[in-house]
Amino acid sequence: MKKKWTLQDVILLALIGIIFSVVYWVMDPVYQIAYSALAVIGWQNFTTEITLGVWMMAGPLAAYILKRPGAGFLGEMLGAAGEMFLGGSYGVGTLLSGLIQGIASELGFTLVLYKNWFAGLWLSTLTGTVVTFAWDLVKSGYSHYQLGFLLALFVVRYLSIFFFAGVLVHLITKLLDRSKLLSHD
Repeated sequence: MKKKWTLQDVILLALIGIIFSVVYWVMDPVYQIAYSALAVIGWQNFTTEITLGVWMMAGPLAAYILKRPGAGFLGEMLGAAGEMFLGGSYGVGTLLSGLIQGIASELGFTLVLYKNWFAGLWLSTLTGTVVTFAWDLVKSGYSHYQLGFLLALFVVRYLSIFFFAGVLVHLITKLLDRSKLLSHD
């Protein structure tokens, strides 16, 4: 693990935040369309579960590329702040989501003490699922659902986060490594 943040690290973190600000902002209407489409068949409660993985990508990508404690949290917060400033549908509430998702992403890397970044990435998909789901138990009233329905929501959420914030982030970092665009000290 590198110890000091460099100017290159800060610029790269800012770029990740800016790119994902736009991705997250674009996801707002995608979410609304998916919600409406799933409502037709009574599955609207799965909209968050299916799409949340996209909103969880900035943190793991920042942590995995920068290999710095706090990079995952900051990447997610910058993405959320940018989405809010672009006029995202959820306003200031986006910052709270970014806070929860940033902590959730960072936790996976913390559990391996920032030593095994590959394992940290995969753990962050699990911690991301558990922490955000626990938050939705309180915030979104999930605690009122039947156990079977909760399990279905949890599994779909995990699959979304695993694919977008795990598999896709891993593939992005592999492409960046092969391009030799980024150097790792």
